[in-house]
Amino acid sequence: MKKPAIAVLTIAALLALTTACKKTSFLDQTVTSSLDENSTFSDSSNAMQFLNNIYVDIGFASDPRRFTNSAGTYWGGLEAACDEAEGPNAASTNGFIQFATGSVNPTVVPDDAWKKCYTDIRAVNQFLKHLPVIPFNKALKTQVSAEARFLRAWYYSILMQHYGGVPLIGDTIYTSANNIEVQRNTYKECVNYVLSELDMAAAVLPTTWTGAQYGRASRGACMAVKARVLLFAASPLFNKGGMAAGDANLAGIVAYPDADPNRWQLAADAARAVIALNAYQLFVDSTSKPGELGYGFQELFTKRYNTEYILPRMMGDNKYLESLWDVPSRGGSGGSFPYQEMVDAFPMSNGLEITDPASGYDPQNPYQNRDPRFGYSIMHDSTMRVTFGTNQPSPLQLYINTAGTSAVASSGDAVYKGTPTGLYIYKMVDPNVINNSVGNTARVLPVIRYAEVVLNFAEATNEAVGPTAEVYQSIEAIRQRAGLRPWQLPAGLSQEQMRTVIRKERRLELAFEGFRFWDVRRWLIADQTENQTMHGMEVSRGQGVVYKPFVVRKHNFTNAMYLWPIPLPEIAKSPELLQNPLY
Repeated sequence: MKKPAIAVLTIAALLALTTACKKTSFLDQTVTSSLDENSTFSDSSNAMQFLNNIYVDIGFASDPRRFTNSAGTYWGGLEAACDEAEGPNAASTNGFIQFATGSVNPTVVPDDAWKKCYTDIRAVNQFLKHLPVIPFNKALKTQVSAEARFLRAWYYSILMQHYGGVPLIGDTIYTSANNIEVQRNTYKECVNYVLSELDMAAAVLPTTWTGAQYGRASRGACMAVKARVLLFAASPLFNKGGMAAGDANLAGIVAYPDADPNRWQLAADAARAVIALNAYQLFVDSTSKPGELGYGFQELFTKRYNTEYILPRMMGDNKYLESLWDVPSRGGSGGSFPYQEMVDAFPMSNGLEITDPASGYDPQNPYQNRDPRFGYSIMHDSTMRVTFGTNQPSPLQLYINTAGTSAVASSGDAVYKGTPTGLYIYKMVDPNVINNSVGNTARVLPVIRYAEVVLNFAEATNEAVGPTAEVYQSIEAIRQRAGLRPWQLPAGLSQEQMRTVIRKERRLELAFEGFRFWDVRRWLIADQTENQTMHGMEVSRGQGVVYKPFVVRKHNFTNAMYLWPIPLPEIAKSPELLQNPLY
């Protein structure tokens, strides 16, 4: 008898799921791991906890700790699997190294996307099956049914990003006794199913949640996920058969077999609908630090509640990112490190590229007068950081000291010692929290935020009808909040020129949030961006200051890597599963 390809999880195991940080709000409840199916769903508290546990994995795909080594001492996320950052302990074998080096294949590919998503989809099906007997009132049953169906659609959307079309199992609850023959549904069928589930949930749920229910699925979240799914569905990777073009067996499974320009309009309309809710806005703070343009871009990530988060990943007071991305002297360790190419991507504060002779860029002072998002996203030599217990900032010492007889690292944080690139990720790190000292942040992590919706709208509209006034307004709103002065774009941009602008804004605004990995794939440009030699920056001080780029890693990419391979054990369990093209 064949073993099931879809992950099977027991009630007890589901109830034992926990997050890496203490839960709060609706996730902050005692978890009992010794319950059977009857006691789980016959008790309202246990049943609600079962649903809440399905939320736990909601941010796993973009988690900066997604990939780990066998000892669990080094972590990397999708930023280390693309051209954003170098992963930690790069000599180890883990998921991000496989993508960086082009060595990923069905035998070694991380299987978390397949297993986690189908485990949670099965949990949703269990919950919906037992919902009639759960002692909830009618209104609550209607609400939680919609939440569950949102979560099911969410996990299918993650599967589609990774693999294209996947098996749709409906409301079926497989067990180990089942003889399961699963086949992949077409990409079109998957898109239609997810959209229908999201529409159903959106019709029931409130636009937003507040108080203790903050973080639950809402109408706004349903609509934002719909806009994201339609954006992917309109993108080149998922049209004209994608990477399986010409393959009669796979072309309709991994992508639409045809190309319909109207798909861009559908994506634009879906993003416009989120904007029209008037429930969200870009977070701007021009008063807390009036001398620091774009400060809201940094502050929003330190706030538990803000006007921009549509779907947050809930967690209790924590040092989650400070322990990962901050410099070693402040207790950070084990995370990823930005490449110099990411530094160079940020323009000057006047919006001009550093390669533009009119930009004012000074190679001897390369960090001055840059796009404020640069300073809020990346720590470099001489980044000013406040020392705990004082209000006096001091510069990070990441340079090589060449004043003596031999060059030595200036500190444990320095290039070649604390960082392999000479840089650290600052994005979303709370500047007032130090991991190896007292203090925590109430921060939660963004899964969907309004800036993404605005960028999705701009991209889809530009592809559908060109650079309209609304496209200009959307991108300029992002640039204005970022602190660029002037923030206005040149008039008369062509569709292609605006496409370049939009893609650049996505790279900067959404850096280190798990978007770049997918964007370069859905645009079909990863064979260019991921086949590059990546660099770091060595700063030397002695007789003057010298900035010297150096090679960190040559990234390699094959066309097979536009989609993830289905893990080989899953293919072995169900030969009916067709493997993705070129693997």
